[in-house]
Amino acid sequence: MSAAEGQGLAGLEPELVEEWLAANVPGLVAPVRFVLVAGGRSNLTYRVTDASGQHFALRRPPLGGVLSTAHDMGREWRFISAMAPTAVPVAPPLAFCDDESVTGAGFYVMGFVDGRVLADRAAAEELAPAARMRAGEHVVEVLAALHALDPDDVGLGATASQEGYVQRQLRRWNRQVHASLAADDPDLGQLEEIHDVLAAHIPEQTRGVVHGDFRPGNMAFGPDGTVRAVFDWELSTLGDPRADLSYLVAAWHEPGDDVGEGTEPGPTSVPGFPTRDELVAHYTRLTGRDVSGLPYWIAFNRWRSACILAGVRARYLAGVMADDGYLAEAQQSRPRLGEAAAQALKAAGLG
Repeated sequence: MSAAEGQGLAGLEPELVEEWLAANVPGLVAPVRFVLVAGGRSNLTYRVTDASGQHFALRRPPLGGVLSTAHDMGREWRFISAMAPTAVPVAPPLAFCDDESVTGAGFYVMGFVDGRVLADRAAAEELAPAARMRAGEHVVEVLAALHALDPDDVGLGATASQEGYVQRQLRRWNRQVHASLAADDPDLGQLEEIHDVLAAHIPEQTRGVVHGDFRPGNMAFGPDGTVRAVFDWELSTLGDPRADLSYLVAAWHEPGDDVGEGTEPGPTSVPGFPTRDELVAHYTRLTGRDVSGLPYWIAFNRWRSACILAGVRARYLAGVMADDGYLAEAQQSRPRLGEAAAQALKAAGLG
């Protein structure tokens, strides 16, 4: 008999899932134990431990309140499967289940990669200073390896339409924020205004594989600072590589940054990591890409992040996410969702 630990194992039918795992995951030995992995803000992720002590990771979508195009486990599975034979480190993809009768939604299983996830300052402080510098450098090297891939060569050429990435994202996340916020919510009006400015200044775009949430909090690092695996491919698509670079830069805090009321400094605010300028310079040396226009892309990503956060909050309030402490955290402080995006627009000369 399988065992589920802790509270809030929403979306998991342990006995049915255990039976499916035993039949479909090579080398897995029943019975298994399931533990919700804390820190998830979107898909539900569980650590699975089998009778022989092996660890696996299982991911499935939340229970509701999401866009029809979001949280597609088949899509995420296709991306990590495409990355597995490349220089981009991912957890080994093991099995995919599209039978919703097993646990209410499709899910997939991958190998469990042991490593330090730099989710906050405390995690970063446990890395030696030399490892922090190496972590920043290797994050950029992995990003360059991702952007060197030809989508057609790795079997991802048909995963997105030929329409521009920015156009698709503006439409998608504007729809998301309208579904998440009340019509009289002041955040909605501000995010609509920013959307309109971004839509009026869309740059020319190129085509590559875009992770969509590329930051240290979605990676496992070894003690030396090297990236062992990149996680959370649910937002991955095809688009302009500057979308990933600008997202990384926008999320990269430096010591002394004013991150705004209600926001905790990120892991890279610990001394020892490269600066944002050093990240961009390293990326440019590795790829030779034109990184002009980054201020627009940073503003775009701050707007997009605000829309995503609106959806996350709505799902927690609706009770369709397992409780990992986020809701109490978010209720303590609620800064305006679009403030960072509005400031970034001004920095880009568009405000």
